[in-house]
Amino acid sequence: MSDILTLGVPVLDKVVRTVAVYLCVVVLLRLVGKRDMAQLNTFDLVVMLLLSNVVQNAIIGPDNSLLGGIIGAVVLVSGNALLTRAAAQWGWLARLFESKPTVLAHDGRYDDRALRRLGLRHADLDVAIKRQGGTRVEDVAEATLEPGGTVVVRLRPEEENATLADVARLEERLIRIETLLAEGRRA
Repeated sequence: MSDILTLGVPVLDKVVRTVAVYLCVVVLLRLVGKRDMAQLNTFDLVVMLLLSNVVQNAIIGPDNSLLGGIIGAVVLVSGNALLTRAAAQWGWLARLFESKPTVLAHDGRYDDRALRRLGLRHADLDVAIKRQGGTRVEDVAEATLEPGGTVVVRLRPEEENATLADVARLEERLIRIETLLAEGRRA
């Protein structure tokens, strides 16, 4: 029972290891790019799963105690929360870890150079277009890959779905037309 609570390394060692590995993985993901956040294919998923196993020993070191694992988890979660809040407060920090939106399609055409650079296929973008109400790239005014990995599609105005307000305006106009027609018949 005492092995569960006895640390194999000093607490400061555990904290420094955890923070160093966290920052290294954040930088690696930033260098690899947004695409890995947007579209996890089978290969990306395998890398992410193996990455967690690869860095495990760097975080825990020679310590397999329960207390050591709890300290590592607390440092990891609280460090992430602090970094996220700091990035929200200081724009320069957010820009350091996040990139700018990347245009994937514009005026109904794929940006093949951007897609190639991000490792995305036309089919990947087509799926995002369909999820957001379009049917093909020709329907798109602009599609961007945002810093968080989300693909945002803005359809051409003529391809956008009608809103409830649009339908209500049409109904009002029809009622006015029907009223005018009825008055015209009476006259």
